[in-house]
Amino acid sequence: MKTKTPIKKSKKQITKNTNILDALEINPNTADILIESGMGCVGCMMAQVETLEQGLKTHGFNKKQIDEIIKRLNKK
Repeated sequence: MKTKTPIKKSKKQITKNTNILDALEINPNTADILIESGMGCVGCMMAQVETLEQGLKTHGFNKKQIDEIIKRLNKK
């Protein structure tokens, strides 16, 4: 009987310079956190090239709000 291999959590940290798609790979909860924060277009084409900071600024988030979202994305 095969046993399932547990999913390993990434040890990488998400920063404001992390690409949105990379953040989704690092933390599978990224989409939920961003959507809850008011950034509903996580799956758009720009997610492939924009950093979190660029995407959040485009949606009107200020530095303090961006820092808080980054903290949430790095919580276990």
